[in-house]
Amino acid sequence: MTLQLKNGHLILPVALVQSVLENEAQVNWVYYPERQTLLLAGKSKQFFEKLHKTNWQTLKDKNSIGDKAFYLRGLLLDFELDEHDRELAYDVTQVGIINVRL
Repeated sequence: MTLQLKNGHLILPVALVQSVLENEAQVNWVYYPERQTLLLAGKSKQFFEKLHKTNWQTLKDKNSIGDKAFYLRGLLLDFELDEHDRELAYDVTQVGIINVRL
């Protein structure tokens, strides 16, 4: 399974937003550079915030279908990661955390 990195944004398809993020407008996130892994979870998953030193961000509407955009450009620049538009592999844990490999 893949997600799209486009113009510095991680595009989250509506199916993922509905099923995993449960249509939450805000997400907690953390990046682990040693694993080149971005973890995302809905803001209501308080256990995630307690387990990790997270930041939070409001998702932007991408289109009328319901896809959402997560702004990544700052993170990509800070850690000198590839900024080019591309597909990114991800998986979802049993507890609803999205694990994206950057």
